[in-house]
Amino acid sequence: MDSAQKALWYVESHLAESLTLDEIAGVAGISRFHMVRAFGEATGMSVMRYVRARRLTKAARALARGAPDILTLALEADYGSHEAFTRAFRDHFGVTPEQVRAATCLDTLKLQEPIMMDSTPATDLLPPRFATGKALLVAGIGERYNHCDSGGAAIPDQWQQLHYKLGEIPGRVGNVAYGVCCNGDDSGNFDYIAGVEVSDFSGLPRQFSRVRIPEQRYVVFGHAEHISTIRRTVTAIWNHWLPQSGLKVADAPNFERYDERFDPSTGNGGLEIWVPVQ
Repeated sequence: MDSAQKALWYVESHLAESLTLDEIAGVAGISRFHMVRAFGEATGMSVMRYVRARRLTKAARALARGAPDILTLALEADYGSHEAFTRAFRDHFGVTPEQVRAATCLDTLKLQEPIMMDSTPATDLLPPRFATGKALLVAGIGERYNHCDSGGAAIPDQWQQLHYKLGEIPGRVGNVAYGVCCNGDDSGNFDYIAGVEVSDFSGLPRQFSRVRIPEQRYVVFGHAEHISTIRRTVTAIWNHWLPQSGLKVADAPNFERYDERFDPSTGNGGLEIWVPVQ
């Protein structure tokens, strides 16, 4: 298991929480020294430098959108004061938070985008099963991505946002969570919704995305390893198993299914990937 990949997943899915090198190394199952070396070799930077750069990038985007309270951003980025945050922000970007907010532009800033996790096709794909899935209404946090750009590298952050806002989603059904890919186009753009099943959309606040999944026949793949390697399984499914299977993919959403066995705090427990087929 690639410890740097585990670290990337953990950082991106816990960015709004207090993070320490010991904690990140512990999740990856290695020592502090090994974590520093492994992450540096894989990404070209230290773990905590990446954490700081990602937090400051998120703060810069919020400022460019006009965020009024810099102290709140400072606390969210794990800085204890306005002054400490401003000093770190200026050291990193060469400008102050106030200047970014006034300019409403990020073109001159060197932003740290999330590093994409490994997508080398898995060679040990588990034999799939076939199932007929019931119709579902899923509501949650949605973002649009492109397969050729980030490929969904910021998806762990969506799950963190969902964790904090789950209580605001009315009519939840059951305890299963869904990661739904839908609304794809010919340019490789697609929507990803990290969400839960709901009974209806009538009382759903507008801030949440929603998708209707019809009753459908699926081929279902298990992913038993750590969540950080999911891209390897997805690549193997779409680039190898499906082309060789002779099956035709249906024009319907595909999704990840996370039941009670999955632990969102560690990324362990496994999940299923449901691909609609005709």
